[in-house]
Amino acid sequence: MRYDRTVHLHTDFATAVARTRGALAEQGFGVLTEIDVTATLKAKLDHDMEDYVILGACNPPLAHRALESDRSIGLLLPCNVVVRRDGDRTAVQALDPNTMVALTELDALRPVAEEATRRLDAALTALTAPDADAGS
Repeated sequence: MRYDRTVHLHTDFATAVARTRGALAEQGFGVLTEIDVTATLKAKLDHDMEDYVILGACNPPLAHRALESDRSIGLLLPCNVVVRRDGDRTAVQALDPNTMVALTELDALRPVAEEATRRLDAALTALTAPDADAGS
């Protein structure tokens, strides 16, 4: 089972992160946390890796609806969005919200997953729109 929704951008990493933040905001997701995995692994393990950040995105109304169905669903909320270098491109990846339904088998989560999917797909599509790379 695939658990990600991924697009690839032909832009530099910093631009991709900024555009991802903007696209998520347009769909009602705020970025609550940002984990610079590259810097953390360098500082803690002296390990070099490609640019890699995890954006902790949250859409409060969707999170609330999911939590009302199952308090443990916080473990599976589609909150993490990864932006990482992938060769000469930048990958932007989000957890497929349908993973919540598949793993829990709770039909009550289906409408939340469908709306979250629609919003995340809209954000990812906005990143790949023909005019999205203008100026990059």
